[in-house]
Amino acid sequence: MKPIQVGILGIGTVGSGVFNVLQRNQEEIKRRAGRGIEVTMVSRRNVAEAKTLVGDRAQVVADARAIIANPDIDIVVELIGGYTLAKELVLEAIAAGKHVVTANKALLAVHGTEIFAAAHAKGVMVAFEAAVAGGIPIIKALREGLTANSIQWVAGIINGTTNFILSEMRDKGLDFAVVLKEAQRLGYAEADPTFDIEGVDAAHKLTLMSAIAFGIPVQFDKAYVEGITQLGSQDIKYAEQLGYRIKLLGITKRTPQGVELRVHPSLVPAKRLIANVEGAMNAVVVQGDAVGTTLYYGKGAGSEPTASAVIADLVDITRLHTADPTNRVPHLAFQPDAMSDLQVLPMGDVVTSYYLRLRVADQAGVLATVTGLLAAADISIDAVLQREADEIGGEGATQTDVIILTHDCTESRMNAALAQMQALPTVLAPITRIRKEELA
Repeated sequence: MKPIQVGILGIGTVGSGVFNVLQRNQEEIKRRAGRGIEVTMVSRRNVAEAKTLVGDRAQVVADARAIIANPDIDIVVELIGGYTLAKELVLEAIAAGKHVVTANKALLAVHGTEIFAAAHAKGVMVAFEAAVAGGIPIIKALREGLTANSIQWVAGIINGTTNFILSEMRDKGLDFAVVLKEAQRLGYAEADPTFDIEGVDAAHKLTLMSAIAFGIPVQFDKAYVEGITQLGSQDIKYAEQLGYRIKLLGITKRTPQGVELRVHPSLVPAKRLIANVEGAMNAVVVQGDAVGTTLYYGKGAGSEPTASAVIADLVDITRLHTADPTNRVPHLAFQPDAMSDLQVLPMGDVVTSYYLRLRVADQAGVLATVTGLLAAADISIDAVLQREADEIGGEGATQTDVIILTHDCTESRMNAALAQMQALPTVLAPITRIRKEELA
């Protein structure tokens, strides 16, 4: 049988990984797919650089549209990234009747509804395993492996850069800015790390997982997104003393009121497996009603781990290439005419518990005033930790830290209480608030 022919738009780190792994494991992959899979065309504006990656084993073009226009190409792999050109090329490939594989989580999180509708109308597949958590097959697990379950919640460490930074802050007691510079030097963080450290990258990925878990449209614009830039090393130290670790989590949860969709730093009990995921690794926990809790762990980025996910999609498409489109797994796991209209909850309606750190004047009555405000807001306290003043500022210090763990309450109620506490003359700095997730 004639091999499936693949064109790669944007041959770089991941594209070269796809090319090399296909070359290295071609016989094994052919045995799994039932026919050969060959990359026959690649595009890159700098043709000379592309040729150093693929040699004469594939045709190199500067114009990505030349690949889409080639009638011999069966599958287009989009690895350009971004929203604008990538969207145009993906829609053009779909219109040309070609299947698409992409690692572009930003594109799908923002424009996925339009892209999946176009693919469904044309009878082609858009596969995106590599868009979430690199080499971890979490999309396939949610779409197929857990299809018998009513998914209750998903929580993941889905950005390796931020997890590396938080691990280094905990291990070495360093502040965020210092560790960020080190992460950039080592190549874990980009020169402009905004998407990573502000939680945007994780929110793109979470949006896709939420859509698949609950059968709702992709709605990135409704996600709550908070990064790690305001975390201090003292918070990581205090969390440790209380039996927790701080992780940037993407959390999506089904509730009677709607779906939670949020990314933010979270205190996680140190005994949870996900709390012990260190460095640049990723992990996702899924809670299903039938299966219980499952954990998926591995490399979330890198040339060959991401290539592993891209090639898995190529194999899936190859197997189903001639299948009736109505018998394929739907893009978002649920049949397009059976999607749910569950609303994404505004963050003010989310119920969770909290870690609060207050820098206060070291004088009588301060703690009673603070706890009184929480009680008046009907927020109950789980634990209080008050540091000695000399631990904070040395002998003779006049201020100290008070750390409070609360029980569950709505975010809006906590916001109101925080505003009252922040206005107290004895509260000397902005209050640090970190949500607490038991993941039980």
